[in-house]
Amino acid sequence: MNRPFRSIAVVFTMIAVLLVTACGKQSSGSGAGEDQVKEVSIGLVAPITGNRAQYGKSFSNAAQMAIDDYNAKNPNVKVKLVKADSKDDPKEGANIAQKFADDDAIRAVVGDFSSTTSMAGSPIYQRSGLVQLSPTASHPDFTKTGDFIFRNVDTQEIEGGFVADYAKELGYSKAAVIYIQNDWGLSAKDSFEKKFKENGGDIVSSLNFNPDTKDFNNILIKIREQNPDVIYLGSPYTESALIAKQSRTLGLNVPVIGTGILYSKEFIELGGTAVEGAHTSSYFFPEDPRPAVKTFADAYKQKFNDEPDMFAALAYDSVNMILAVIEQGATDRKGIRDGLAGLKDFAGVTGKTAFDENRNVNKELTKLEVKDGTFILYKKE
Repeated sequence: MNRPFRSIAVVFTMIAVLLVTACGKQSSGSGAGEDQVKEVSIGLVAPITGNRAQYGKSFSNAAQMAIDDYNAKNPNVKVKLVKADSKDDPKEGANIAQKFADDDAIRAVVGDFSSTTSMAGSPIYQRSGLVQLSPTASHPDFTKTGDFIFRNVDTQEIEGGFVADYAKELGYSKAAVIYIQNDWGLSAKDSFEKKFKENGGDIVSSLNFNPDTKDFNNILIKIREQNPDVIYLGSPYTESALIAKQSRTLGLNVPVIGTGILYSKEFIELGGTAVEGAHTSSYFFPEDPRPAVKTFADAYKQKFNDEPDMFAALAYDSVNMILAVIEQGATDRKGIRDGLAGLKDFAGVTGKTAFDENRNVNKELTKLEVKDGTFILYKKE
């Protein structure tokens, strides 16, 4: 008599297990539908406050715009932008790098702005196997940290040489050089001076200043004695604008030239008439007739009531390259690294982009000048 009862009990137990399993599968099936939408975070480190805030604003606006566009068109992967303010401080950049590296949700990082702050975080990103893609770090040594470190601009060796050629085209033969005392400033100075000399020019003075300097009179008085026909500025827009204004006050009325770091409306707003006639290089100009540029520029103006500059364009392309890799199915850190390394002829607003074996790029530069209080394309007369 006990065996039938035991058999019935076994049957009921099996039925109960099957029911629980079925319910579990049904519940799991419902959850799986929701889990199909993957969530991926991209970190953005930039100088959102401080003297370099305009650069950070451009980075932040463009990065968010790229991600908003992607999320609107791709329902299967939701991408979140995690912003951090480095203030362009290397110590802060390193702290943020560790914070991002420890956050498993963050699969790639865009930033920082300057080479110095970018390079402070690079060893941490490399050790953690986390992509760092800087839109603007141009120091030649930046990508040498390792295979997870990428850049979206030419090295300063290339841009500095381009500006030196630009100076030669403009007829300048005696240059005074003023540069910020950090990794980027040294690289910018060396690259310009080397090519300027190769072109037959004479460097009459080469002087540096510490970050956050406001008074440049001592430097400018020394330069005035050398009688240059152009001043090369290896410095961000804030200091460059102050140098231009203070040079005019001292009667040093010579034009200034520099790399794309000068391409900011704040350079003109701060410098006023003192920066009229300034020359610079750029990887982007909103009046470029290419349809992709017009579409981006129009959308940016509509979203932020502002005109995009080169830094917005470079950040926009940087984020979109990572998003293109994610769209191809790579959502983990190594997959994104491998996808970026294999990216070929990415069609961005700053032109076609591909990374070489050292994760560097080769982009076409444009010549700009300040005329009537605005940047325009330079046209040889």
